[in-house]
Amino acid sequence: MHRGKGMKFVGDSRVSAERKPNIPKDYSEYPGKTEAFWPNFLLKEWMIGAVFLIGFLCLTIAHVPPLEKIADPSDTAYIPLPDWYFLFLYQLLKYTYASGPFNIVGALIIPGLAFGALLLAPFIDRGPERRPSKRPLATGFMLLAVAGITYLTWESVANHDWEAAANQGKIVAEVDIDTEAEGYKILEANTCLSCHGGDLTGGAGSPALIDTGLTPDEIKDVVTNGRGAMPAGLFSGSDEEFDKLAEFISGLTSK
Repeated sequence: MHRGKGMKFVGDSRVSAERKPNIPKDYSEYPGKTEAFWPNFLLKEWMIGAVFLIGFLCLTIAHVPPLEKIADPSDTAYIPLPDWYFLFLYQLLKYTYASGPFNIVGALIIPGLAFGALLLAPFIDRGPERRPSKRPLATGFMLLAVAGITYLTWESVANHDWEAAANQGKIVAEVDIDTEAEGYKILEANTCLSCHGGDLTGGAGSPALIDTGLTPDEIKDVVTNGRGAMPAGLFSGSDEEFDKLAEFISGLTSK
């Protein structure tokens, strides 16, 4: 018997004669478990977003932003501090092996190795287990990273001079300073501006020279004997220059 001879082919009713687009399944047979994306689901998302936005705006109104004075590039005593999520990297750059000539080690190599290990984690640990106790390699890496970040962040916070940081960024009253005045030139010649700033508003551990409330004699006593973090005997000019310096600082008053 030859193939096809005496046989009759009929259509299969299970196969459609026309191609239909791939229509996703209608989940309407599950009432209460699904909802329309528009407007039901999207409206809920907008409402939640509006609540968080209003709460954030209330926080910004209730709390004064921690703004500091205008940046002074001549203030070499300024102590910078990054945001909290970068404190561990900031602390890392303080160590000898990751600072100075080895700055690239703390800035690129160590963070690069850490993020590289994070990217390679799915390829290193390919086991099907999900319990941390069954995944010692991934769990060990995670605990080591968390411990390292926590320790470095804590060290950065503990070793930071918060009192000096609060004083260095304090906004003081503006005063017109004559940078061509002889008293200002004497300050500049004795490297006083490196601590007190070019605008004489102070820095980390160095008070502002504006509105000191001191007489010229009291200013000369501070310069001669020192006060606080300021050592004694820093002035190296003549007595005449010393008098002009004291009178210049005493006359710096805000408007």
